[in-house]
Parts: sequence; structure tokens; C-alpha cells
Amino acid sequence: MGQITRRGLTAVAAGALAAAAVPGQAVARPAGADPAAGAAPPAPRHHRKQFRGMWLATVANRDWPSRPGLPADRQREELLRYLDTAVERRLNAVIFQVRPTADALWPSPYEPWAEYLTGTQGRDPGWDPLGTAVTEAHARGLELHAWFNPYRVANHTDPARLVPNHPARLRPHWVVPYGGKLYYNPGLPEVRRFVQDAMLDAVRRYDIDAVHWDDYFYPYPVAGQTFDDDEAYARHGGAFPDRASWRRDNTDRLVLETARRIKGLKKRVRFGISPFAVWRNRATDPLGSDTRAGVQTYDDLYADTRRWVREGWIDYIVPQVYWNIGFAAADYARLVPWWAETVRGTGVRLYVGEALYKAGDPAQPAAWQDPAELSRHLTLDRDHPEVRGNVFFSAKEVVQDRIGAMARVVADHYPTRVRPPH
Repeated sequence: MGQITRRGLTAVAAGALAAAAVPGQAVARPAGADPAAGAAPPAPRHHRKQFRGMWLATVANRDWPSRPGLPADRQREELLRYLDTAVERRLNAVIFQVRPTADALWPSPYEPWAEYLTGTQGRDPGWDPLGTAVTEAHARGLELHAWFNPYRVANHTDPARLVPNHPARLRPHWVVPYGGKLYYNPGLPEVRRFVQDAMLDAVRRYDIDAVHWDDYFYPYPVAGQTFDDDEAYARHGGAFPDRASWRRDNTDRLVLETARRIKGLKKRVRFGISPFAVWRNRATDPLGSDTRAGVQTYDDLYADTRRWVREGWIDYIVPQVYWNIGFAAADYARLVPWWAETVRGTGVRLYVGEALYKAGDPAQPAAWQDPAELSRHLTLDRDHPEVRGNVFFSAKEVVQDRIGAMARVVADHYPTRVRPPH
């Protein structure tokens, strides 16, 4: 199937991916229409509280700001418009990307201001986007989850393009070029400590509701390239049977250490991760899902996502189930039950990541040309009480809603606003 993800610079950078509706507008349906076709299903039998979120991406100005270099008041206006749209769509959480590339959308003592604000890395934008987002989200009854990328340094491989005082320039031995990007080396304990310190500065200083990570740990495989961590493995990997086990342990340590440090700072702040949805295929591991994905997080990203849930290291998980019902290699209708079984009895909340960006994209399969496809996903989710909500990628599509798929979800499943589960 190849790599299937949605994070990063563009569909090309991700490796395998490729008319605006009025917010809250209902979509007309014939009386007595079959719920399987997207009509409003009966009232839910469980969970009066639901997590209804959207990702607000800042890397490469994917969602916000619309372009770098806008005046501060225009940036703020655009940000508030997204928060207002979330309310109009009857959502209750915004997952705001505040550390896209080893930088910051707040005045961090550890890392420079993100270039996506002013067009120049390190330049003060004249306001505090994260602080504003927290205050304004809470004023609207929205949770604000701060989304960080632990290891990505730059979407290029030229350290000279980073500001002179960037930690990656001051400590070049921390950095590995790979796949056209720069990454911090997850195998170095000092790197793991630093990225935690940088992220937890935001937890300490702001009233955020959660720390959120996406699917980037070790980078996605690039054909013909090797992630050069030989020296780190020689220094730190001696206790492990192979490099893959050592790499997984590095990622496990990052997750567990961060979880403990978050709770040590503020017990009420949650910790959630949004991984690529396939842990392992069943053909690889009998505990895996009934899928035939070309990427498996356990083997390719060195991220044992199932373990993090089973061990209760995180508070919630949002697998990116970015495929339609019936998609042969990774069927939404098969992956959601697998994740429901995985979280059962753990206390970890399960929210499902939804590929709103695919709806109406002519490059996507026929199912994604049907405005009811996403609504069918939420109908299917109701058969699994472990599913406590959904998150939509991403904010730009929540606003534009090119074929009315988001409006259909709202009409069918979000009759009123509700509180998120805690």
C-alpha cells in the first residue's frame, strides 16, 4: 500500500498522500433514508460526552497563518476565526500545532520563534499565539490541546538555514539528515531530555488541556536511505538484541518520561498521541489488525503504540484511521474494532482520527466523493462504546468543507454541543 499518512509539509512530503459549506448547515435527505447511507442514526446509547476535535496545523502554513509575514492583528483574526468555526461546527476541542519544527509559537527560552509566523525563524511576531489560543479557546468553551513534534528539526537538510543560536546548530552531533529533512537523534539521552524540556515549558507556563503528539517518532522509511544512528547505537545500544529493539526502547522512554513529567507538573493536563493507525498487520503478528498496510508503526517508526495503551502510559489515543469503509488494505470498519479491543479495560480514551481532507479530493477513491462517507464512519463508531469521539484533519477543511462532508457529520451526529470526556 505504501506510506499513508497526512502529517508534514505536503502530500508529497508525507510520502503517499496526495465549494465551502455554511458551518452547521444540514444536508437534505429523503425521509426514511437508511442510516448506513449517512442519514441521522438513532440517539447514541452511550456516552453523553464526546470528544469532537480538529487539528489546526501550522507547519508550512498548512492551515494557519494563511501565509507567513501577516501583521499580528491579521494573524490573530485568522486564529479566532478558526476557533469560532469550531464552535459553529459544534466541536469542543482544537489541537493546535505549537512546535512544528523544533521551534515555538510562544516565547520559548529553549527554541526560536517559528518561521511560519513572520517568514524569518527567530523573529518575534509581536504577540503570543499559544497564550492567545488558550485564552480564546477557553472563552468559547473549547479545550486547547498543544500539539508538539518531538524530533523534526527542519523540512530541509541545511543547518546554515537555521538561526545561529538554534540548538541544532550549537550541537550538530544531535542532528541526523534523512529524507530531505533534519531530525534530532532519538537515540541520545540528552536529546530526549532537551525535547521534553522544550515542550514542557509550555505546560508550565500555560493553562493547556493536553500535550498532543502525532505520528512522527523515528521518520517514515525512505527507499534507499539509512537513518544514520550508528554512533549512538554503539554508545547506548549494547544491552539490546538488535537496533530495532533499541530504537523502540528509545521511543518508549520518550513517551513514559514525558507522561511522568507532565503529571509531575500538572496532574490535570492530559497526554495524547495520534499515531499512524496500523500497529502491525496480522500477517506480521497475530495480535495485529486485519490490514495489509505498507507501514507498521512497531516495525517502521519504532513506535509500540499498542504497548503505550496497554501499559496506560497515555491518557488518550487518536489513531489516524484515514481510509474509507471497505478500503482493501486498511478498512476503517476493521481498524476501529481493533482499536476498540486494544483500549478495552485500560482506561485510555479512544478517539478516531478522520481524513476530512480527503473528502471531495478528486485524487482519492470514489468513496471520498460521497459527502456521507465520514458520517458513516461515526455511525459505525457507535457500535463500539470504547470510541469516545473523533478528530478531523484539518482546520482548513473544517472551514472550506468542499463537498459538505463536515456539514453532514454535524447534521447527523452533533445536534447540540457537548462536553468532552475527561
